[in-house]
Amino acid sequence: MEAEKISHEVLLSSRELEIVELVVTGLSNHKIAQRLEISKRTVDNHISNILKKTGVANRVELVRWSLQWGKVCLDEVNCCSIADLTQNLKQDEAVS
Repeated sequence: MEAEKISHEVLLSSRELEIVELVVTGLSNHKIAQRLEISKRTVDNHISNILKKTGVANRVELVRWSLQWGKVCLDEVNCCSIADLTQNLKQDEAVS
C-alpha cells in the first residue's frame, strides 16, 4: 500500500522543487520562508500542494519520494542524471 502512494512521477514547479530540496535538508517551514524571503503561509501552501501532487502524507514520505524519483541529492548519493549515466555507459562500451 505504501509503495502505491509514491509509485508515480509528478511534475513540480521549479519553486516547488526548490522547497522540496530545503525540506530534505531538514529546514522547518519557518526557516524555508526566511531562506526564500517569502511568508511562512506561502511555504505552508507550497508544502500542502506538493504533498497532494506527490500523494504522500508527510515530510518523511516526501523525502522518500524525492529520493526515489531523483528529485534531490543527499551527500552525493542519488546524484547522477540520465545524461551522465548514458555518457558513462558509452565510455564503458568504448573501453571494452
